[in-house]
Amino acid sequence: MEVRGAFSSDGGKSHRELTPLRLIRGVVCLLVLLLTAFMTLVYCGFVSAVLLRLFSIHRSRKVTSFFFGSWLALWPFLFEKINKTKVIFSGEIVPDRERVLLIANHRTEVDWMYLWDLALRKGCLGCIRYVLKSSLMKLPVFGWGFHILEFISVERKWEVDESNIHQMLSSFKDPRDPLWLALFPEGTDFTEQKCIRSKKYAAEHGLPILNNVLLPKTKGFYACMEDLRGSLDAVYDVTIGYKPRCPSLLDNVFGVNPSEVHIHVRRIALGEIPTSEKEVSAWLTNTFQLKDQLLSDFYLQGHFPQEGTEGDLSTVKCLVNFVALMMLISTFTFFTIFSSVWFKIYVSLVCCYLSSATYFNVRPKPLL
Repeated sequence: MEVRGAFSSDGGKSHRELTPLRLIRGVVCLLVLLLTAFMTLVYCGFVSAVLLRLFSIHRSRKVTSFFFGSWLALWPFLFEKINKTKVIFSGEIVPDRERVLLIANHRTEVDWMYLWDLALRKGCLGCIRYVLKSSLMKLPVFGWGFHILEFISVERKWEVDESNIHQMLSSFKDPRDPLWLALFPEGTDFTEQKCIRSKKYAAEHGLPILNNVLLPKTKGFYACMEDLRGSLDAVYDVTIGYKPRCPSLLDNVFGVNPSEVHIHVRRIALGEIPTSEKEVSAWLTNTFQLKDQLLSDFYLQGHFPQEGTEGDLSTVKCLVNFVALMMLISTFTFFTIFSSVWFKIYVSLVCCYLSSATYFNVRPKPLL
């Protein structure tokens, strides 16, 4: 998920030109998202995810989910309402508020953001968690958010990651806590060079040759299934395609790409997934082989089968959420800048705590 620039995905033509108006609008949106993220973390995140966690992890997650679900909803608002990107869902209609493990192809650096569009429609936006590379935890402000939202950071070396993954997964077993745990089994975003290396490895080891996805890494998926199988409702197999080309982060911010995002969802009952590690590995490889064929058909036909499973976002609800959040953030900003010096001291101390807690990957344990 490296940021490579506004016109960097496939080298194709952008859907819209980067006009001065789009540039200014994108910069303003980015500043608003950064300010709201910082204030939400300092005033809401610290109270809900740190202080309240001392008394109840379940209630801490519930309150944190509410506040950060409201903030995360700004991104689908930006994508679908401001940038006019059309998000088209297909496949199966999945129930609201299930506890699921979600596996998806990793076509570009912003795939994970478009999962928010689906989570928002299913009432699970505030409880979505990702397995992501540890370097992203070092991002200013956003890294603090990843820590508070309990994302699982990995070095992508199993001998280093195994203990941390199992420790984090063991904390997600409470069936009272809604959970969408998103995993990208390819381990990195798709590029032609990575695809060539993946094909070479597949040929050497007698594995399927895939053209639109990379061979999945299976240990992380098996660990998730091993630890969470008893507390999950299902696994969602999500396939994402873009038109006219894959976007970068800045494409999204400035609204130049994509014109359409196609998200195909397949709900898999836990009983359909084997239990032994060898069988799980074969099952996941076969699933990505099906995903590869699905993407081949998408690039040929321009759409996934069984479209229209989800409706459009409500503009009224998006605006109400935006206005309510901006009023709250404006209040926090006013007190921070113009009120007592104690607010500035509070903000400074919280920033120090969040930086340290994120760096050392520590969370408070309940007192009782």
